[in-house]
Amino acid sequence: MRTERIAKIAAFIAIASSCLTSAYAAPGGGDPIKIGAIFSVTGSAAYLGAPEEKTARMVVDDINKSGGIMGRQVKLIVKDSGGSSEKAISFAKQLIDEEEVAAIIGPTTSGESLAIKDLCIKGKTPLLSCASAETITSPVSKYVFKVAPKDNYIAEWIYKTMNQLGIKKIGVIASNTGFGNGGKAQLEKYAAQYGIEIAISEAYDANATDLSALLTKVNAAGVQAVVNWSIEPAQAIVAKNMKQLKMPQQLFQSHGFANIKYVEAAGAAAEGIIFPCGRLIVADQLPDSNPQKKLLVKYSSDYKAAYKEDASTFGGHAYDTLYILKAAIEAAKSTDADKVAQAIENLKGFSGDGGVFSFSGADHNGLQMDSIEMMIVKDGKFALYAKK
Repeated sequence: MRTERIAKIAAFIAIASSCLTSAYAAPGGGDPIKIGAIFSVTGSAAYLGAPEEKTARMVVDDINKSGGIMGRQVKLIVKDSGGSSEKAISFAKQLIDEEEVAAIIGPTTSGESLAIKDLCIKGKTPLLSCASAETITSPVSKYVFKVAPKDNYIAEWIYKTMNQLGIKKIGVIASNTGFGNGGKAQLEKYAAQYGIEIAISEAYDANATDLSALLTKVNAAGVQAVVNWSIEPAQAIVAKNMKQLKMPQQLFQSHGFANIKYVEAAGAAAEGIIFPCGRLIVADQLPDSNPQKKLLVKYSSDYKAAYKEDASTFGGHAYDTLYILKAAIEAAKSTDADKVAQAIENLKGFSGDGGVFSFSGADHNGLQMDSIEMMIVKDGKFALYAKK
């Protein structure tokens, strides 16, 4: 009797265990594929990180409703770094060591991405960064990729436009962050190649609330234009301070300006700002022949329907990381880190939000200069810049 009772108890435990396992198994077979995400949902980079987080959740919902990846559902584990590199490091360790995620998307900022880069390499965890500093993927590291365009492309587009406008002498200001310092370095590197003289180049505190003193100094240098490279609310402050000081110079911003909230924050001072970025924010203005238009219009429409706000380029970066990762896992038929990294390197002609990606062993960004357009703020909205 005792033996029979033990057998019944064992059978009951086995059935209960099976039911519990099934409750957490993904529909279609197999455990969920865990993907970690580190975004600056709050903090000074929230205009970037918040739309990334919203987009990531929207995309994962769509992927899961469509059957997941290889029949497995995706479990997105989001961490809000608040723009802190220290928090990003802590979260990356948790995602790699405790959650054992298949990959990490993000972080939002260049400083955070550079801070966790080595952790991902050591932990053999693919990283698809949403940030743009060239040093994230240069030199190339096996598991590290990024979807934002290279800083040098942005700098060169600005200089090409300055050449068209006859601008030769400029002032450069940038926030003292990984993003700001990286962009400032690229502007300085390519200036001579385009016949541009940088009369003054200064960094400012990313948390600055008034840049009048710095801009007065820039104005005194006799420049024809000002380039600001940042992602913080300071972008709007620069525009407003220049207007208050009655500075006549043309203001150029980096691609960090590609969120309509910055325009709204700057108000009338934003009018006429020129900046380069991807095509999402002017998707409806693109010709039907553009290979990205259909995708961009759909993403923009879906995002607005879900969140009652306009999509931004930064949310688009999260879109690209997830669909690139999906394509790579399906091509590799595995979540093995080495196979996924190899599959990303083999991905060619992949149409995404940021452009048409073609990765290689020597290029872990996959975008070319033609993925970018020059934009201008016109009547409080983004518009394609009409080349002179």
